[in-house]
Amino acid sequence: MSFFNIDSVKSRTFDAIVIGSGISGGWSAKELTSHGLRTLVLERGRDVKHGIDYPTAMKNPWEFPHLGQISKAEQEANPIASQCYAYKEDSAHFFVKDAEHPYVQEKPFTWIRGYQVGGKSLLWARGTQRWSQYDFDGPARDGFAVEWPIGYKDIAPWYSYVEKFAGISGNKDGLPQLPDGEFLPPHEQSCVEKHFSQQMAKHYNNTRPVIIGRCAHLTKPNPIHHQQGRGQCQNRVLCQRGCPYGGYFSSNSSTLPWAQKTGKLTLKPDSVVHSIIFDEKKGKATGVRVVDAHTKEMTEYYARIIFVNAATLNTNLILLNSKSSRFPNGLGNDNGLLGKYVSFHNFRTTISAEYEGFQETITEGNRPNGSYIPRFRNVFKQETDFLRGYAAGFGSSRMLDRDTSGFGEDLKKSLTGKNYGNWRVSSHMMGETIPKETNYVTLDSGLTDAWGVPLLKTSVAYDNNDEKMIVDFHEQLTEMLTLAGFTNIQTHDDPNKAPGIDIHEMGGVRMGRDPKTSLLNKWNQLHHCKNVFVTDGACMTSNSTQNPSLTFMAITARAADYAVKELRKANL
Repeated sequence: MSFFNIDSVKSRTFDAIVIGSGISGGWSAKELTSHGLRTLVLERGRDVKHGIDYPTAMKNPWEFPHLGQISKAEQEANPIASQCYAYKEDSAHFFVKDAEHPYVQEKPFTWIRGYQVGGKSLLWARGTQRWSQYDFDGPARDGFAVEWPIGYKDIAPWYSYVEKFAGISGNKDGLPQLPDGEFLPPHEQSCVEKHFSQQMAKHYNNTRPVIIGRCAHLTKPNPIHHQQGRGQCQNRVLCQRGCPYGGYFSSNSSTLPWAQKTGKLTLKPDSVVHSIIFDEKKGKATGVRVVDAHTKEMTEYYARIIFVNAATLNTNLILLNSKSSRFPNGLGNDNGLLGKYVSFHNFRTTISAEYEGFQETITEGNRPNGSYIPRFRNVFKQETDFLRGYAAGFGSSRMLDRDTSGFGEDLKKSLTGKNYGNWRVSSHMMGETIPKETNYVTLDSGLTDAWGVPLLKTSVAYDNNDEKMIVDFHEQLTEMLTLAGFTNIQTHDDPNKAPGIDIHEMGGVRMGRDPKTSLLNKWNQLHHCKNVFVTDGACMTSNSTQNPSLTFMAITARAADYAVKELRKANL
């Protein structure tokens, strides 16, 4: 019988375990397997295979019962998930059902989740901008959070490394606050976007650039992308369905298949991670407890190193639930800061306007990208009564004006006519929020989910700094649009729109130099448990204004490289 036990443990032992298969988990898998490590990837959701499990990818609009719209019944059954921009009839199967995955909202928080192989990498908006040194300097300069233990020079080569593999389209703009990257050809701005960009350069002396967005789309694939089996983006703008061409970056189309080719990857979907096992005698983590999503049976898997990439809030949950005599308040949580200083991007407000020019032009075709206004407030010096700043998306379109008056033949002619209205533009703010101890997540003391894991409790809210930033966004964008000749300028703000709809939550397991004020060191290791690495959004010390996924990728690749080297030195 003892031989059976030995064989059983051996079959469940790996060099590395990765928790989560989304953007950062996929990169962990790729890097660790490429270095020869037998790697187990645990995904709590179902399996989704690239090109096979995208059931709506090639459907026509009329093949959907509600022409792509979510029914009222579906919205009412999923009041949280249905707030997401990508939650549609053709993509609802990639989102969790609210009732099946409850959490406790101490303060209102919109937690958007996709539990399947690939996670939210199937659903993300694909914006990919580098941080600059100004972003890493923010906390030290402005006196919030703690200092970052790394800077731009530490991460720059890893940005280049992941950009070349993932495929990022963009233009080299030469902006100090938004470093250029390894770009594929950019998408083109519309005539109205170009006009706005030119007017901003004229009126603000190039201090408020409006550029084409940088995004993870293969506008012109390189050989490395063909080696992944990916093809050129078709500009269908049906990305939330899963792309059968591999035109945009996802774990499913890129990093996971690459890891699979090494022969070193074991992927286990339907595996709900309960907690990380800490060995008191060895003084390190030895494995992970996993609950089968269907049978509810618990199994333990073992490894020399563990990468936690479950996405920000679930990573916090797992670490908080990883209790032992050594760590009664969660793994590595000697300072009591685990779960605290959660931040997010303020997506609450927008502005819209019209332009009466370019009447000879119309919108033709699709483009999976828009223009982008990099942060221009408090970049090089403090100039407002709020800390940090905001970036903004900027898009344009010219739509048909539908005349629904009249009856019979007259109505038919009106509806089939091609009478275009003015060009319309809109901009959404992506504001940096300040990490605060009062913005936190914790475990509910009495409630558990269907797998026996404590429910997560969220307590995250806007503050006065966020409110001041919204006012400034309205004022500055109104001024900018007015100077550029736009009319019918309207601001929109919904104070009832809870944090979280940005899907950019970060922090809770922040990096830092001092174990008294942070959980992770500069290599993303837990200060007090060196063989556990956290490289998803939970590790972020602050959140800047850029879309965060590219930084997650770069941080993950850097940490994996370090972990492999430390393993070879027998330091882990």
